[in-house]
Amino acid sequence: MSILNISAYKFVGLDDLAALRGQIAARCEALALKGTILLAPEGINLFLAAPRDAIDAFMAWLRDDVRFADITPKESWSDDVPFGRMRVRLKKEIITMRAPAIRPEAGRAPHVLPRDLCRWLDQGHDDAGREVVLLDTRNDYEVAAGTFEGTVEYGLASFTGFPGAVAADRARFDGKTVVSFCTGGIRCEKAAIHMEGLGIEHVYQLEGGILKYFEDVGGAHWRGDCFVFDGRGAVDPSLAPSDAP
Repeated sequence: MSILNISAYKFVGLDDLAALRGQIAARCEALALKGTILLAPEGINLFLAAPRDAIDAFMAWLRDDVRFADITPKESWSDDVPFGRMRVRLKKEIITMRAPAIRPEAGRAPHVLPRDLCRWLDQGHDDAGREVVLLDTRNDYEVAAGTFEGTVEYGLASFTGFPGAVAADRARFDGKTVVSFCTGGIRCEKAAIHMEGLGIEHVYQLEGGILKYFEDVGGAHWRGDCFVFDGRGAVDPSLAPSDAP
């Protein structure tokens, strides 16, 4: 497989969106990249595909901007480019939740690394002895492709339904450790901050999301594939395009 696929995001305040969009679009065109980059006042969210040298050249250029210097993409490979074109879009949010009081760039929720989460699941509790509840923050059609064993999910049609769903379910998490997760980390980061705001204690986000978990751990405690928003449809725990129908 010769095409490198990356996904990455960062919550960081951006106030030069129009100029930044033009600069990024020009660089992507020069490198013949395909994919989608979203820019909003709260940060950047990107999905790109190309041969390794082109991806590395773009990321080196992007990291020259101090605001993006610490972005670390999740990587997977495919035989073909799973995007038909390159789009750089301006949005109100890089992941739509419609909860304007949430500004993740002002401070992150606690996170758990994939290997630590796997260890918690292996031993049946976190390091403080609390029961661990996994909370899938993705939409229903994504969950249908695969999820962790025993996860809580709300059958969401869109992420905008998450605040109301978790507020109604708040009592479930009393005295437990809740780990929110999503494909690449962006939704579960917003979700964890929102839950902290509701007064839920012991909230973590899965650092890097499912894709990073697959990269570091594989398929332990996972069932099925992971839905991705490109032409591959889904990837399996080895990060290869899924052959499931």
